Amino acid sequence: MPAGIQARTGRPGIFAFLAAACLFLLAGCMGGGPSSDGPSGPVLGNMPVTGEVLGTGPIRVAMLLPISATGNAGVLGGQLKNAAALALREFSAPTIQIMIKDTGGTPEGARLAATEALSQGAELILGPVFAAEVTAVASVARPSRVPVIAFSTDLSVSSPGVYLLSFLPRSDIDRIVQYAVSQGRRSFGALLPASSYGTVAEAAFMEAVSRYGGRVVAVERYALDRLAMQSSAEAMAEIANSGQIDTLLMPDAGDAVPFMTQVLSSRRVRTSEIKYIGSGQWNNDSRIRSESTLVGGWFPAPEETGFNSFASRYAASFGGTPVRAASLGYDAASLAAGLASRFGEQRFAPQTLTQSSGFAGVDGVFRLMPDGSNQRSLAIYEVVQGSTRLLDPAPGTFAATSFGVPGLGGGLASAATAPGPSGISPTIVGSIPRPPTGSGFGAPAFGNAPGL
Repeated sequence: MPAGIQARTGRPGIFAFLAAACLFLLAGCMGGGPSSDGPSGPVLGNMPVTGEVLGTGPIRVAMLLPISATGNAGVLGGQLKNAAALALREFSAPTIQIMIKDTGGTPEGARLAATEALSQGAELILGPVFAAEVTAVASVARPSRVPVIAFSTDLSVSSPGVYLLSFLPRSDIDRIVQYAVSQGRRSFGALLPASSYGTVAEAAFMEAVSRYGGRVVAVERYALDRLAMQSSAEAMAEIANSGQIDTLLMPDAGDAVPFMTQVLSSRRVRTSEIKYIGSGQWNNDSRIRSESTLVGGWFPAPEETGFNSFASRYAASFGGTPVRAASLGYDAASLAAGLASRFGEQRFAPQTLTQSSGFAGVDGVFRLMPDGSNQRSLAIYEVVQGSTRLLDPAPGTFAATSFGVPGLGGGLASAATAPGPSGISPTIVGSIPRPPTGSGFGAPAFGNAPGL
């Protein structure tokens, strides 16, 4: 049985298999609690369903995708749809149908698609992909009290009831800083792009270093040209050579990081003394793997097995290799199908979607947060010449307190039990398939790509 999203009841060893590799709560069976989003629940339309539909169940879910968009956006839209179809095909008797609505990749197209989906009785909206689209969809979904689980990586568009399923810079940076501190690193510097991503990364960096007991010594921002990058790297080299830092964060993707580490090396910064750390954007990037000055660097990423399994099944069904972000479509559809099968009228209520125990999917353990953000369990990898190696496996569950969120404390559980795929002991978390290196759609990685 292939791996899907999984949930587990509070009684050890008793699992309700809900998807191809099932949707399990990782801890605790959900209680009754208050009713769903508002006193009367969602406001549902009753117009006939039009357009392409996946599945035949009575519960209507919409998936908003840039199917007709040009370039990479259209490719991604088609593959997210295929992944959702695969999820329903591998699910045992799903009770949902997924209405595919084309946004064209524009805010107005997304607003119209959401309006149509709501008029046709959608209880949950999956997607859209781009940040501006999410804002447009939220404007029509929120008055109808219908939750949205979007694929954007722009945290600013999330809010209660508008959740993000994608890989977020905050999870990346929290995990790599936590690991660095656990290895005795205490004094941090950062080289960050002068972009919206750099701003988000800096805020996450400052918060994480403070939370785990380190200190930030210096932050340099650079424009995306070689002269600016060289100037920032040279300034940081002076700080590194003075002994003020022992760890340097460079979360950017593409050619920027290899170029800056070459500058640092030319200024005699020694990697035996200064540990380079990155983000999920380092993952599956041949430019990072092949750069000799980055050997020994650490970065966070999902583990590999889950996506490899998903990609193999996808290729068998649709031909070709799916883009890295296609797994989000699988997890979103599996999540919707599993919750619909398990939780009755409370299936998409806020307390159902944001259970603190989270879910285990293709991309590892994740949970949706009440503020619309998410948290993901990530592994730590080290760059070796031409490749990478696993240093620290992704934690199997979330601890009762995690990521320093108010009321949730800090840190992930380092071990746990959760159900695994058929033929593997369901108590071995390490056997749950994980995704491969990479958190992205092309380069830069989808998880941090600007504009999503």
